[in-house]
Amino acid sequence: MIDETASAPNFVLLLFRLVLALVFVAHGWNHIFGGGKIEGTGRWFDSLGMRPGMMHAWFASLTEIGCGVLVGLGLLTPLGAAAMLGVMVVAFITNHMRNGFFIFRPGEGYEYVLVLAVCAVVIGGLGGGGWSVDSGLGIFGGGWGQLILTTAAGIGGAAVQLIVFWRPSKPQNAESKA
Repeated sequence: MIDETASAPNFVLLLFRLVLALVFVAHGWNHIFGGGKIEGTGRWFDSLGMRPGMMHAWFASLTEIGCGVLVGLGLLTPLGAAAMLGVMVVAFITNHMRNGFFIFRPGEGYEYVLVLAVCAVVIGGLGGGGWSVDSGLGIFGGGWGQLILTTAAGIGGAAVQLIVFWRPSKPQNAESKA
């Protein structure tokens, strides 16, 4: 007989992990193979001030794919979630924050990256659930330690990346245009 009290939360966490993983894997894949391909992604990263743009295009794309796979499998879940959070913090600061809340605003607001960042923190703190590789290995069962690890590693990694590599162009003011 199926224990519904145990299977329902595990099913929900599995569904949550898989959808979140799909979003990140698809996004990373699109950065490499979609639209302007990795070259266009590199130019876009460069325009955001992430120098060198091509290196960051590869770094972000492969991180999105890798963290998506980890979270989807429920393998090293808080580390995969931390990588998701880090990518979203960098996206928030370099591109979305200045455009307001709503994603449909010009330049895309931050509502999308905010939701994904919070989802990463949630799954990092909860763990992969009973239907995950972590559970099978007896690791990362969820809790405050994982929540702190996910949040600190995600925000800390993003902060280091921004401090070392983010060099946005300075806007020209009216005096310098004359």
